[in-house]
Amino acid sequence: MEGSMRAMVLRAAGQPLREARLPIPRPGPEELLLRVRACAVCRTDLHIIDGELPHPKLPLVPGHEIVATVEEAGALATAIPVGARVGVPWLGWSCGRCRFCVSGRENLCEQARFTGYQIDGGFAEYTVAHHRFCFPLPPGYSDVHAAPLMCAGLIGFRSLRMAGTESRRLGLYGFGAAAHLIIQVARYQGRRVFAFTRPGDVKGQQFARELGAVWAGGSDALPPEPLDAALLFAPVGALVPAALRAVDKGGVVVCGGIYMSDIPSFPYSLLWEERVVRSVANLTRADAVDFLALAPRVPVRTQVQRFPLAAANEALAALRQGKVQGAAVLDLSAPS
Repeated sequence: MEGSMRAMVLRAAGQPLREARLPIPRPGPEELLLRVRACAVCRTDLHIIDGELPHPKLPLVPGHEIVATVEEAGALATAIPVGARVGVPWLGWSCGRCRFCVSGRENLCEQARFTGYQIDGGFAEYTVAHHRFCFPLPPGYSDVHAAPLMCAGLIGFRSLRMAGTESRRLGLYGFGAAAHLIIQVARYQGRRVFAFTRPGDVKGQQFARELGAVWAGGSDALPPEPLDAALLFAPVGALVPAALRAVDKGGVVVCGGIYMSDIPSFPYSLLWEERVVRSVANLTRADAVDFLALAPRVPVRTQVQRFPLAAANEALAALRQGKVQGAAVLDLSAPS
């Protein structure tokens, strides 16, 4: 396919995205050319734009929660037919050979490349992706409502797995895109959920209760009973000792973000009694397959705020300011 496309481009860290016309990319032998239908906006996009995640490809088209249709396939990428609808996540490629890949931990691949970071992403009308990292999407979701599943849903799902099946009292710190999806999975699994928002965020706390939280309050408060596990989705290092205070003996604190501000010092007594702090790094293809099969069974419902492609900076600003309830999504079917 020849011609040009609209794209929102990052030229340098700290600068707003700029709309540009770029050549439609050509797929390599193992790649698919994708026509982007929707792309959700993630806090990781903010970390890239703000320079908190170093060394992105520049210039860069961000976006890693992509819903698209296959327009053209490379010679070795014919397993997914032209016209199929697929989702593309943050992990865009792994080598398949290193010690992490061969042990089922491709999310830690030493040569991994990431969508919207080292690979141009979905803030554009077209993109290319490696066929092994494109996933069929459940049919019951519109393009816009499927997009948040590809990162907010997947990272939330992997974080929940890290909490362990025995964790029945679950705390969610930061009630944004990931938390509003994974609370639905947690309730489906019979867990009781306690939601923590920015102090004073009455609207966010009400949203959490509507989705089934048994308690909702500020992140500066303790829950009414000890937690078995806490999932941290807000990139605030001070939440780690706060969550350790909230979890019971043997509890686990899972840091779900790819970036977090520095964790302040805290007394060893908060970690003692076999409490655990761990991070989640990206996702594996197995996570994607399992979550996309589970989501329609729950069913996971996504709440979205739509923006046209040209309003990507406005979507990012709304996310930064905590003004998005659910997930912000660029809708490429919307008029500019």
